[in-house]
Amino acid sequence: MTFLLPTAIMRFWTACPAFSTIYFLLIIFVISTIFHCHQRLALVPAPWAHPAHVVLAPKHLPREGVWTINSKGRLGNQMGQYATLYALAKMNGRSAFIPAQMHSMLAPIFKITLPVLHSTMASRIQWQDYYLLDWMEEQYRHIPGEYVRLMGYPCSWTFYHHLRDEILQEFTLHDHVRREAQWFLQQLQARRTRRATFVGVHVRRGDYVRVMPRVWKGVLADRSYLQRALDWFRARYHTTIFVVTSDDMAWCRQNINSSLGDVVFAGNGLQGSPAKDFALLTQCNHTIITIGTFGIWAAYLTGGNTIYLANFTLPNSPFHAVFKPKAAFLPEWVGIAADLG
Repeated sequence: MTFLLPTAIMRFWTACPAFSTIYFLLIIFVISTIFHCHQRLALVPAPWAHPAHVVLAPKHLPREGVWTINSKGRLGNQMGQYATLYALAKMNGRSAFIPAQMHSMLAPIFKITLPVLHSTMASRIQWQDYYLLDWMEEQYRHIPGEYVRLMGYPCSWTFYHHLRDEILQEFTLHDHVRREAQWFLQQLQARRTRRATFVGVHVRRGDYVRVMPRVWKGVLADRSYLQRALDWFRARYHTTIFVVTSDDMAWCRQNINSSLGDVVFAGNGLQGSPAKDFALLTQCNHTIITIGTFGIWAAYLTGGNTIYLANFTLPNSPFHAVFKPKAAFLPEWVGIAADLG
């Protein structure tokens, strides 16, 4: 019996000379299938822990049409675009779908719910591009068209503040993101004997160091503004901890006075991975912001008191054509004027 087994195997290979060919073709088939699926789902965001309904074929589109929005800029810009699409689509009785690129940016951080329109499907639609200002206008309540792609960089509470509870729900942090930020703050609290009031501080610099004075005829937050903002909270709360995040932490360490022991330079300053800084800010009680949509959104989600940089451009600045302070900053927020000298 022992000698018969090798003989039987040899006869099998002799009788099936194409077995290796079949095996090779099977591998090719599997690879082709994987490649095909990858192409179909190329822009469906990873990780898979953040699933979404993805439209791949016309039969999955709502009969009443589809609204979407351009996906441009970094986190704050895309949060503004998402919230504006959410609000205007609901206001006009349309179904909202976000681009896959936007899902890739927002889904790893927030529990967003809008479905994703795959790029392959989006490319087959004859879109009506509709350009928005950065603030709400009356005509936006009656936007015509079934397949509308909203365009621009809208980031104003005037679009979506009437849906604040829903927007806050959309931008709920994933549990692991929130827990990491809370753990950091808990470690800071453990070093204090009295319960602390946390104030998130976001200092935006980056490209604005060049763009603001040269293009927009304005200034950035300086040492004086930040000192006044910190002192505003120190005068109102007994035990404050200022949690500083920025895209230029070196500048912050040189220009924010930390001699009182209540300033923590916590941000990692990585624009490509903003989740940590954003989560830290939103888990604080109050907020100090300078310029930029990142800080505005952090303050909006945090609630509490917000100090912002006011009057940071000259009267003849072209920035006024695209930015209205009253539409960007909530009425209850407190502005401290910049030094334009």
